[in-house]
Amino acid sequence: MNEKELYFGSFIDGKERVGNGRKDMEVFNPFNHEVIGKISCAKKEDVEQAIANSHNVFKETMRNMPAHERSEILRKTADLLEDKFEDFAKILSLEAGKPIRESRGEVTRAVQVLRFSAEGAKNIYGEQIPLDSAIGGENQIGFTKRVPLGVVAAITPFNFPLNLALHKIAPAIAAGNTIVLKPAEKTPFSPALLYQLFEEAGLPKGALNLLMGPGTELVESLVTHPFVKKVTFTGSNAVGWKINEMAKRKKVTLELGSNAPNIIFEDSDLDLAVNAIVTGGYTYAGQACVSAQRIYVQKPVYDQFLDKLVSRLATLKMGDPLDESTELGPMITEDAAKRAEAWINEAVEQGATILTGGNCNGTMIEPTVITEVNKDMKVVCAEVFAPVVSVMPFTDEEEVIAYANQTEFGLHAGVFTKDINRAMRLADRIETGGVWINEVSVRRYDHIPYGGIKNSGIGKEGIKYAIEEMTDIKFIGIKLY
Repeated sequence: MNEKELYFGSFIDGKERVGNGRKDMEVFNPFNHEVIGKISCAKKEDVEQAIANSHNVFKETMRNMPAHERSEILRKTADLLEDKFEDFAKILSLEAGKPIRESRGEVTRAVQVLRFSAEGAKNIYGEQIPLDSAIGGENQIGFTKRVPLGVVAAITPFNFPLNLALHKIAPAIAAGNTIVLKPAEKTPFSPALLYQLFEEAGLPKGALNLLMGPGTELVESLVTHPFVKKVTFTGSNAVGWKINEMAKRKKVTLELGSNAPNIIFEDSDLDLAVNAIVTGGYTYAGQACVSAQRIYVQKPVYDQFLDKLVSRLATLKMGDPLDESTELGPMITEDAAKRAEAWINEAVEQGATILTGGNCNGTMIEPTVITEVNKDMKVVCAEVFAPVVSVMPFTDEEEVIAYANQTEFGLHAGVFTKDINRAMRLADRIETGGVWINEVSVRRYDHIPYGGIKNSGIGKEGIKYAIEEMTDIKFIGIKLY
């Protein structure tokens, strides 16, 4: 695969749309800023045609396709992705700046999502309803079945361009829907190559349509179209809630921002906790919505934890994402890096201390630890989305629960302790969609229910749960004579 030759347009009804008045957009390598390819951006009429085509394919084909056929298409796509494993990993590193080892991890997870979805397609169940529980319900049978919605509109971000696209595409297909995907314009190539795999696996033309280009020009037409029955979005809070308003009465799933608390008690295994925080705070340069950002450490082990953390960070190798030894790569753009640098500097001006890191060079930010912070600093109260963590001491359980919940966000949290009773108390009281015990907040397996509360979104992903979000429950009653 020659990345210098990458050029894709939108795919509608199995045909690629390039040129003909569509503007080209260059795609850059975040590490060295070289152009790695171009996309031909969709026009508004492309959006209309993609949705109309998806609607027709749903009515004529997908909603009538047997579950075993949908499952087989997903299984074949997984096999094809495994065959091109290294090609996809390299593309992810080139377009997203992700260290190659992390890119391989994303491809591994993407294959899993397809295999989970292939099984999920064959396990969509309803239930029997005992109608004779109600007066007058004698000699009647009631049951439910799950039915597909129709056209699903999906909008995905730059940070996991392959796996997050599949978290929307694969359950939609498993459920018998059609889907129109708008991937991030900064990372369009892995979704485009994925589209080709689905086509090769036998997915009917038009069951998956792909729209290339900036969201500002495409999203409103996509999410407001009357044929679209479900909108699923992963990205920023501001955009997500605006999409929710535009979608009006449609079903919506939003996976938005976070500000994950990770709590380390004095009885924790500190080495385990430090290694977990390094993974959680600095994997993919902190550009994950469940990245460890707020670290609360009980006072008796606070200094010891910081010493261990700083020592471990000193060994992290920054550099070229394609270098096998690189552990920390670039931010997606210089603007993203400058934003994080500005927040770090603002915190220092307000009294915080940089314990290590803090320097920015282009898209590269050193792994940073900040102390002496307060709850009103942006690095604490907002989503920094960078390789930056703030470490704060706490005294007791009640205090740290209050700290953890003192945020508008609620996606994931991590708690490190050997006391199972304490762990379960915190799991109950921390206001997040998920709580990990003796594991960092960034952990996600692709079949678990994943989604936040508060300002972190609505709805759940994870194959079984996404299928439920992408289907309706239909009741059927039978009166016996």
